[in-house]
Amino acid sequence: MRAPIRRTAALLLTAAALAGSLAPIAAAAPAEPQEAECRTRIRGSHATAVCFNGHARPDRVQLHVECARWWDPDMDTAPVTVDPARHASLAQRCWLEIRHAWVTHTPG
Repeated sequence: MRAPIRRTAALLLTAAALAGSLAPIAAAAPAEPQEAECRTRIRGSHATAVCFNGHARPDRVQLHVECARWWDPDMDTAPVTVDPARHASLAQRCWLEIRHAWVTHTPG
């Protein structure tokens, strides 16, 4: 009676080993986005972003500013294309304080 148990155990171990070897290969990590590197600075009611594109493809950047006061409209700059190995400076302001400033990227 021990032989069928050993045979079953051996078959189960073999099946598990085969199933493990046939597992799908994990996908490679996603490629790092090809975006310009931007640094944003807020001083009082003025926001400035300086971007440098160290990649081979152009990147379109745009500075967005959220003003602190409800009556002060949020502002966006026009999109600027930063070519490879170039930099761009973007500036925008609110009437009083700035709550938040950020840069968005669009390829090309």
